[in-house]
Amino acid sequence: MREIVLDTETTGFEPTEGDRIVEIGAVELLNHVPTGRTYHQYINPQRAMPAGAFAIHGLGDEFLADKPLFAEIAQAFTDFVGDAKMVIHNASFDMKFLNAELGWAKRKLLPLDQAIDTLMIARRKFPGSPASLDALCRRFSIDNSSRTLHGALLDSEILAEVYLELIGGRQPDFGLGAAYKSGSSDTQNDQWRPRPRATPLAARLTQSEHAAHAEFIDTLGDDAVWKKLGA
Repeated sequence: MREIVLDTETTGFEPTEGDRIVEIGAVELLNHVPTGRTYHQYINPQRAMPAGAFAIHGLGDEFLADKPLFAEIAQAFTDFVGDAKMVIHNASFDMKFLNAELGWAKRKLLPLDQAIDTLMIARRKFPGSPASLDALCRRFSIDNSSRTLHGALLDSEILAEVYLELIGGRQPDFGLGAAYKSGSSDTQNDQWRPRPRATPLAARLTQSEHAAHAEFIDTLGDDAVWKKLGA
């Protein structure tokens, strides 16, 4: 199972009011294990950076001036995501921006059900508790000390750790499910059990060994476990 843990940085809160994506970061998981493959791109928003947004991520006009437009990186981005589920914290925010940008670039939009929202998972799992990324890092003892400013790739890497904790810890099936699924169709389920042999193995005891064992059991008395099992 392939998943993409994703985060964006933007110029504000509403694409309908002219806000744009300025950074995308994503990391790939395969069967809940990071593969080391990442996607990272700064993007020229073609507008001035508001002071409030700059205070959050530190990406200014001068830095972004020579970066590509979203339309120029849309293909590479969608190729990286493919049809994998996208793990996003507060997915509705990022999805509305991604689909706004894809729409402006005349590209196919991403289905909303392709996103897994870790914010919703956290709220269901810990009702009434803070569910921000920083709060979840504290809950799971995940080091986020390098997160002095928001950064899409760093936040994706941190979110990947949070996500694995939210779904039950890292490598929740210890990779056993994946190992079995790589075999024949008879073993393609998480409750794999060995099947009985079609032909039982022949006994390796000789007649004299069997007789000696029975004679020894007789010396143990009527309460011997072997006699109860035999009965």
